[in-house]
Order: sequence, then structure tokens, then C-alpha cells
Amino acid sequence: MKQLFEDFKSALGFITILPAGKNVAWSPLGMIKFFPVIGLILGSLLLFFDLVVSYFWPPLAAAVLDTVFLICLTGAFHLDGLGDAADGLFSHGPKKRVMEIMKDSRIGMMALVAVVCVLALKVVGIYSMKEAGVSGLLFLIIPAYARGSMLFGIRFLKYGRKDTGTGLDLFEEPLGWRDFSFLLIPVAVSFLMGFSGLWVVVVFALATTGILLFYKNKLNCITGDMLGAMTEMVEAILFLAAGITLI
Repeated sequence: MKQLFEDFKSALGFITILPAGKNVAWSPLGMIKFFPVIGLILGSLLLFFDLVVSYFWPPLAAAVLDTVFLICLTGAFHLDGLGDAADGLFSHGPKKRVMEIMKDSRIGMMALVAVVCVLALKVVGIYSMKEAGVSGLLFLIIPAYARGSMLFGIRFLKYGRKDTGTGLDLFEEPLGWRDFSFLLIPVAVSFLMGFSGLWVVVVFALATTGILLFYKNKLNCITGDMLGAMTEMVEAILFLAAGITLI
């Protein structure tokens, strides 16, 4: 139990700016399974924040504030990966050059375009959700699904860098299916929600599969930046899908 708690704190400190306590041990393999749990925490904070700002501001302003709130909670950690990945993946160079570009901390045009587009999709998606009056539980589970998508990237693609990179330690051992157990929490919530929840599950599966296939065809591997990009893209797609008026 103590080790599980340490793994949880390691995950919390790794992908958020939320306080995880003092002297948090670095537990890369143990913390992976807690990514969906961290997403649920972010989602619960987002849900509460949205209720507060929606009381004072109209839906569009609240949607922008919600998006900025998520950026603050994560310290733009995944957005940084999105920008680096976009610069590399859309450079149209050979694999070696793509990997070099992703490692470069300088911001290119594709990084700027990707970040702006993803944030715009989030704002539009959240605004649409509010206008459609969908269940607030979607605010809870969408961040969990987005961070859960990283587990599939780690499970199904090999790490693309040798002896370096932020994500290296996450690939030391292959993930087992038991590592996906906490992802069943948002899935269970989705099933309890009925059609709107099931729709999110379907879109999550399609978006995650599509991104992984793109990564595989492009580089046949994945990096920490690409995991972060996946998180941001899946989250934006799910917010947008959840706001479809038909559901």
C-alpha cells in the first residue's frame, strides 16, 4: 500500500503542478497506471472550477477560462510535447532529422499552429458542451481518458530514443493489462451515463487508435513529446465530440 501511494505521488508530481508532498520518490514504472487517476483529479478540479466561473461569466468566457485552468494545472507540460512533436512530425524529413527537431527546444511554425489549433478545439468543445447542456460528469472523465491514452502509446509502440529522453524510464518494462485497471473507472462512469458516455468511449478508442497508427506509419516508435501530444489531441477531440448537439 505504501508503494502504491508513492507511485501515485510520483505520477501527480510528474504530469501536474499539484502538490505531491516532500521527498517524492521517482517511480516511472509504478506511476504509469495512475495516469487515469490523475486525470480524474484534474477533471474533478475542472468541474468545480467550471461551476464557479460559469456563475460569473457567459459560456464562451467560461470555456476559455476552463482551458487556461487546465494549462495551469499541468504547467503546460503536455502542450510543450505537442509543440515539439508537431515541429518534428510535420517537417517531412527522415526519421533521424525528425527526432533531432523534436529534441530542439526552439518553437517552430508547426508547433505554434498545433498548439493554437488544439487550444481552439478545446475552447470550442467546452463551449459546445455548455451550450448543449451535457452532463458535468464529462468534465470529470475526459481528462482521465486523455491521460489514459498514454498507456496505449507505451504499451503498443517502442521508445524511439536510445538512452535519453523524458519518457525513457517509462519504457524499461512492457506494460501488462493490469496496468490499465484504473482506466476502468472512467469507462464505468461512461457506461452509467448512457449514450453520451458511450459516445465518448467510442471516440476515445478511435482517436487513440488513429494517433497510434499515424505514429507507427511515420516513425514506427514514440517519444515523451509524442505521448504529450497524444494527451492534448485526445483531450481536444473528446471535448469537441462531447459537445455534439446530437448527444
